[in-house]
Amino acid sequence: MVSTAEQKNILLESGTNELEILVFTLGGQRFGANVAKVREVIEPLSVAALPQAQPSVLGMFQLRERVIPLIDLQRSLGKPPIADLTVGKIVIMEFNGVRTGFQVDTVEQIYRVNWEDVAAVPDLEGVHDTPLTSIAHIEGGMVLMIDFERIMFEVSGVDLFAMNAQQDDMVEIRSHRRILFAEDSRSMRTLIQRNLADAGYTDVTTCVDGLEAWEHLERELAEFGKPRFDLLITDIEMPRIDGLHLCRRIKENAQMRQLPVVIFSSLVSIDNEKKCRAVGAEAQISKPRLDQLVQLIDEVIERNPAAVPAPTPA
Repeated sequence: MVSTAEQKNILLESGTNELEILVFTLGGQRFGANVAKVREVIEPLSVAALPQAQPSVLGMFQLRERVIPLIDLQRSLGKPPIADLTVGKIVIMEFNGVRTGFQVDTVEQIYRVNWEDVAAVPDLEGVHDTPLTSIAHIEGGMVLMIDFERIMFEVSGVDLFAMNAQQDDMVEIRSHRRILFAEDSRSMRTLIQRNLADAGYTDVTTCVDGLEAWEHLERELAEFGKPRFDLLITDIEMPRIDGLHLCRRIKENAQMRQLPVVIFSSLVSIDNEKKCRAVGAEAQISKPRLDQLVQLIDEVIERNPAAVPAPTPA
């Protein structure tokens, strides 16, 4: 058994724009998972089937004091279902506060890479619905980074687009605020921008990763002497520049550091809370809590001394 808790020598500092990837195989193809989500890798265990479960759910198994669902990752990726549960490995992951096991063929090893070596999935028709977040280049080959959150939303039957933010008497005030938003998932960008607009935040500039967001800030700095955004919302896991490194850059820049930063990510844990604080983020919140996101944005902007007072509602 390999426990990531024992990997003390390779824990990353905050905001270095690096990540560690656990590379594994399925059907002879290499895939990857951010080590920050991985709790351990174990040998196959006895699995109890669940009647009328979603097809990708193989069942439940007990590991020490926990009962954990097991997902057929191969089937979730549109491949033939796993035939033999007694071979391979189980990768146990945790995000959004939930632990889940994923059945894989083999586990290769952990690699440390820079986000600059991770590319976005091409924005082409026919690949928008693929459950991948990005492509990492490791030792001369491609490693496909899986969108585990999306797979879990599909398995659990959560309709993210039904989770609408509610309008209230803050709509007019919010319409005068400018939000910069960095998120590499196309569907999540659409979802969050729509919900922010429903709540009144209609002036939102979206970016596909941290580098694009940084370039927006640099352009505003050159033209106006400071960024004119009232707040930045950023994911953590993004190609080229991740959210922690983006936040660190902002807070180390004397002309940008007043810009409030909210981290919106499934990587919410004690360790990641420490990392978010270390790079100077004002707040963090777990995906996909959209109603709480709007409330948090309101609170952070109100606390920001550099914010321009919004018109008082009539």
